[in-house]
Amino acid sequence: MESPKHSLIPSFLYSSSSSSSARSLLLDQMLNNSNPKSPSPPTMLSQKNFLIASPTEPGKGIEMYSPAFYAACTFGGILSCGLTHMTVTPLDLVKCNMQIDPAKYKSISSGFGVLLKEQGARGFFRGWVPTLLGYSAQGACKFGFYEFFKKYYSDLAGPDYTAKYKTLIYLAGSASAEIIADVALCPFEAVKVRVQTQPGFARGMSDGFPKFINLYKGIGPLWGRQIPYTMMKFASFETIVEMIYKYAIPRPKDQCSKGLQLGVSFAGGYVAGVFCAIVSHPADNLVSFLNNARGATVGDAVKKIGLLGLFTRGLPLRIVMIGTLTGAQWGIYDAFKVFVGLPTTGGVAPAAAITPAEAKA
Repeated sequence: MESPKHSLIPSFLYSSSSSSSARSLLLDQMLNNSNPKSPSPPTMLSQKNFLIASPTEPGKGIEMYSPAFYAACTFGGILSCGLTHMTVTPLDLVKCNMQIDPAKYKSISSGFGVLLKEQGARGFFRGWVPTLLGYSAQGACKFGFYEFFKKYYSDLAGPDYTAKYKTLIYLAGSASAEIIADVALCPFEAVKVRVQTQPGFARGMSDGFPKFINLYKGIGPLWGRQIPYTMMKFASFETIVEMIYKYAIPRPKDQCSKGLQLGVSFAGGYVAGVFCAIVSHPADNLVSFLNNARGATVGDAVKKIGLLGLFTRGLPLRIVMIGTLTGAQWGIYDAFKVFVGLPTTGGVAPAAAITPAEAKA
């Protein structure tokens, strides 16, 4: 009987190869016995003798860079971005209002107090539906296309140039993916900002969408915010994770437990998120202003907020929010990849830099 391609059973049910080789051989003989004259196997098996092949073993998981691989990365992106952004809706709500009306929302604590007094506890999750839908669509495109473009550009560059200029590969791949991802996000972002900053504008997604004449008015500033953000998010994450495995962990990545690898993913994502918040914050202020003020331009936003305000207004809260958000996103994304039998992101050379001999090893 042919064994399944991979298993979705959690990793804690697996036994290590060093301690279970004899029992694995026994199980294979019992399940694949083709000799009809041989004695039939025992009908009862003890629980500790029932073994399932780990999905991370060679040949047992999803084939790298196959359609199934990109589909898994796309679905992982939906989970990582949609769920995390929806969870931090209260923080995002206060941040947007601090950007639009700093005289009323003077700090994080006072901002929560104002919202609680005026809108009640339910008001903290205003705009959660466009947030969930928009960032799920964005996450699907962001992670799915990043994996695609990273492989595509690595193949174009060849092994030598990919190994030498891998950071440029990460930057180009993430920028290309984000251009597509923001087209999916932009209409939802426009509705979200207006619902969150103008309580009487609409109840939510269903009646908010029809009130916009041009849902893509903010696509320029959104690209200005998200493309540098995503370039920093992916390139710095890949670099940080590689440095952690190189300098902080005394053994190769493939010898680390999956729990440790996911911890590295979260830590690398959190640090990358801090850099992301700083780089993209001026454009974030522009997006909030333009989606809130009808007919406003970038020049109007600069005059109203001020150049210094573009870089600093709401920045501390956004650093906390984006750091936590990005760390959680990488943790969820890589956890899903491990669940379906794929390796975690980062810590190894890009695809084109790996020789066929290394790929088989």
